[in-house]
Amino acid sequence: MKKERLVVIGGDAAGMSAAARVRRERADVDIVVFERSPHTSYSACGMPYYIAGMVETAEDLIARTPEKFREKYNIDARVRHEALGIDTAAARVRVRGPAGEEFWEGYDQLLIATGAHPFCPELPGSEASGIYGLSTLESGIRVRRAMDAERPQRAVVVGGGYIGLEMAEAMIRRKLDVSLVTRGAQVMETLDADMGALVSQALQEVGVTLYRGETLTGFETREGKVAAVVTDRRTLPADIVILGMGVRANARLAQEAGIPLGVKEAIQVNERMQTAVAGVWAAGDCVASHHLVSRRPFYIALGTVANKQGVVAGANLAGGYATFPGVLGTAVSKICRYEVARTGLHERDIGELGLEFISATIRSRTRAGYYPGAGRITVKLLAEKGSGRLLGGQIVGEEGAAKRIDVLAAALHAGMTVHDIVNLDLSYAPPFSPVWDPVQTAARQAVKHV
Repeated sequence: MKKERLVVIGGDAAGMSAAARVRRERADVDIVVFERSPHTSYSACGMPYYIAGMVETAEDLIARTPEKFREKYNIDARVRHEALGIDTAAARVRVRGPAGEEFWEGYDQLLIATGAHPFCPELPGSEASGIYGLSTLESGIRVRRAMDAERPQRAVVVGGGYIGLEMAEAMIRRKLDVSLVTRGAQVMETLDADMGALVSQALQEVGVTLYRGETLTGFETREGKVAAVVTDRRTLPADIVILGMGVRANARLAQEAGIPLGVKEAIQVNERMQTAVAGVWAAGDCVASHHLVSRRPFYIALGTVANKQGVVAGANLAGGYATFPGVLGTAVSKICRYEVARTGLHERDIGELGLEFISATIRSRTRAGYYPGAGRITVKLLAEKGSGRLLGGQIVGEEGAAKRIDVLAAALHAGMTVHDIVNLDLSYAPPFSPVWDPVQTAARQAVKHV
């Protein structure tokens, strides 16, 4: 009897989580994974720290190699194999192998887990060497090798999001002269402007030269290598350029196959990770999600989300029933000693929903003020006027600040009000918190305005 065949396109978080889940549930399925890069199942989030030299080798970022998937899990993980097209009518995928050979691979079930790709507009000089976007582990290795071999002195980071911040830190740690260019009035546009201003200040305190409100217009090159970044206001000399201008869902294969896309041109799926085409599933950074607070379609590219969606897809592909409820956009980042966190909606989101809301911002310490090492922390809460329902939270501070966002994420999942947060039985000891945790201090402030 012919075995059922599962083909997975994409061998990182979502794809390999799904494949491993199917294998745990069923031994009677042939599983083939096509990954166009040389690596499977790695931590893309760890790449800035590898580039900074804080992580010694790229292998430290790899959770499972293709060999381990084959030997331990009986999953045929084929690296350097790029999916070129999907024929849903014939249930097959066209693939290019490492030697350039092309072939068709049939499937009974297909999972698209093609991830996201860094955004880089087509601008003069953008094809020059020395300009890098981070997406795969291979791209991170290229940056590290260039840093080690060429010893650049001047780095320009374009973009003020999570990747921009983390790569600015990496370059500071490598003792480069670092400039960061962002279109926004402040960095971190997933924060409100007042909280983003704190992050901008933190960047400057650690030695980053910050250029806000400037648009990238091109690159100057010399003998095929980048020599400067050009904005609408100035030219910045550069030996290496990092693009942190955000990512886009890598949904081209799905689109060309006639599989419907949703918000931000990401693949549209239901809560079980099914697409609108029978037998075709999708998960990870290439798909659209559902926001648990706004109740609207939402796109976000995060490893935590991709892994969860992969597990859900795998459970369903194995014949079970599982659902992915949605996301809050919870995220953390850091720039040297400063930490940044956010969850839920920010003011612009709430305004678009037409909700009346209040905000409360407090400044406190991460530990008891008399305990050594107590750092600054600013917490901002957004809540619905009248009901007090928590809508979002943002935190900027020093060591011990960022992970407090998890309290607020849990509160959002539970539909809690700021009154509820005040009464949470949170832990306390001087090395960890003031007697009133900053999250609860912010909730107490919010209650006054609800």
